[in-house]
Amino acid sequence: MSLSDDSGYGGDHRGSETGQTRTRLPDGDNDAYGTGRRPRAGGLSSRNLVTIVGVVVLLIAAIAFANRGGSGNSETTSDDAAQDTAAQPTAPTGTKPVNGKNGSIASGFAKTEQGAQSAAANYAVALGSERMFKVSSRHQIVDAVYARDAAANLKGPQDKAYSKAFLRKLGLDAAGNAPKGKTFISRTIPVGTKVEQFTSGTAKVSVWYTGLIGMAGAGSTDPVRTDWKTWTFDLSWADGDWKVAADAQKNGPAPIAGDVPASGADEMSKAVEQYGGFTYAR
Repeated sequence: MSLSDDSGYGGDHRGSETGQTRTRLPDGDNDAYGTGRRPRAGGLSSRNLVTIVGVVVLLIAAIAFANRGGSGNSETTSDDAAQDTAAQPTAPTGTKPVNGKNGSIASGFAKTEQGAQSAAANYAVALGSERMFKVSSRHQIVDAVYARDAAANLKGPQDKAYSKAFLRKLGLDAAGNAPKGKTFISRTIPVGTKVEQFTSGTAKVSVWYTGLIGMAGAGSTDPVRTDWKTWTFDLSWADGDWKVAADAQKNGPAPIAGDVPASGADEMSKAVEQYGGFTYAR
């Protein structure tokens, strides 16, 4: 909030003092009628002091109002802000991430379009992580993310898909472990989400993401590379949360590769160990 003259908070808005009657009060016990007007002491008059205090109070109020957005209170969105949000569908809405977790996966998403988008983004992260390459953690993720019937029907085919031969191609052993001295990387990083369909109990949400996958370490035959894909989730509302009923992926959209040179194996390994992931919210 500006406190300039144009906003009505600047300048001198004192009224005329003409016609006012003043009663002179005694200066002390020994002079009942006073000795005339005393010279004004140096510094601010009471009127100027009141004006300055008023401006400071308004400034503090303006700062407090500007900071209310992070307090969790609901705010009335201005017309301009609403238009900006509508014109930029991939912009963050400001909805806070959920507090609950099912294992290491965020849970307790709102039964709204925003909640469905947040759920889809976080489920894509979990399903694209290196934990999917180990049987026990994969089953935990599937149980947490998918609806009960879908999870029961999916585990068997997934176990076959993550076969020893498949894991060997990635440089992993039969249990999904990387060789000593190497780091296996598999990450999904959502770029944006889009609601394809939405009802009170179902939603179809597409997640556009980039991914990292490969083996970092000296002598790796499968260096870490990037992918660009779109992951579409059919979600259903069950047990107080969004669950995946079905999902499918397709390639792209993919940007032109940049000119940043690839990092060495040691730098990539350290990056994976030092940089954690996020809980995504729309």
